[in-house]
Amino acid sequence: MDLNHVIFILAGIIVIAFIIGIIIRVKKRSSELEKTLKNEISEKEPVSLKIKLAKTKNSFIGRIADLVSQREKLDEELLEDLEEILIQADLGVKTTLDIIKKLSEKIRNERISNSSEIKQILENIVRELLLKDYSLDSDFFHLQNKKPFVILFAGVNGVGKTTTIGKLAKRFKDKGKSVLLIAADTFRAAAIEQLSIWADRAKVSIIKPQPGADPASVVYDGLISAINKKIDVVLIDTAGRQHTKINLMNELSKMSRTIKKVVPDGPQETLLVVDATTGQNAISQAEMFNEAINLTGLVLAKLDGTAKGGIVIGIKHQLNIPVKLIGVGESLDDLRDFDVEEFVKAIFE
Repeated sequence: MDLNHVIFILAGIIVIAFIIGIIIRVKKRSSELEKTLKNEISEKEPVSLKIKLAKTKNSFIGRIADLVSQREKLDEELLEDLEEILIQADLGVKTTLDIIKKLSEKIRNERISNSSEIKQILENIVRELLLKDYSLDSDFFHLQNKKPFVILFAGVNGVGKTTTIGKLAKRFKDKGKSVLLIAADTFRAAAIEQLSIWADRAKVSIIKPQPGADPASVVYDGLISAINKKIDVVLIDTAGRQHTKINLMNELSKMSRTIKKVVPDGPQETLLVVDATTGQNAISQAEMFNEAINLTGLVLAKLDGTAKGGIVIGIKHQLNIPVKLIGVGESLDDLRDFDVEEFVKAIFE
């Protein structure tokens, strides 16, 4: 046996070992996801948003309450300390300065001297900011008989797009809608497998492409199938991509244009899933994705795991893109519609 023959055999062994490793990882991930799903479905009572947002509340309102209790006098020093707390809660510099300006005007115009009134004034300012130009008609579950109602999902790697889609599919199904999932993340076999598990669990249909297929073509074929089958809702999963990669953003734009070729008024919703724990970086992500695909709203995931929940306020103030869904845990009930009043009460009361 010559050396080349030996090298050839060794290379074959390495390739086979690599493939086996991938299969084992995918099966392990599938097993973990199945276990998670069973736990989610068995969970009964949803936990209140106030408890879910405890980290944000403690770092935001908790610190403000401590500050106010230590200072009776309403002066510039107190406002400066307050400004620092708001920035650290990840409202962002621009949003914080605007809030402090409104607070100062309120104090001056109404001759407020008692620092104990600060919290209530701040609550009112935040509520008004979040409600300004906010479409209250953001309930996905009233689809105005549009068939198919197409929702395109985008986001950077690892933010939870596929999980969000799976949970939303289950909710639509429970509302009596027919649902089709399109796995347009053709780069990762694991992503297709994960979405397939969700489709099975939610008892909805799925279009599964061959790995490496053109995502726009997959979307086109999926939408044609949805129209022929008179599907109510189509949820499109896309590959995670960095917002700074121009070629990948162009590919996303191509998918959006493809949707319009088949469904002229689609996608009816284009949602960016962002990780709340990234704080201010979520704003730069939203800006870039909005340029590429004209976002209609945001899904803010992992909001329960961060003290930076103030990013909700910063995003609305700086971009005026509404937060439509929030993820506050692993269970099915923890993908919730974003309600301004509920959010404000959860962090202020």
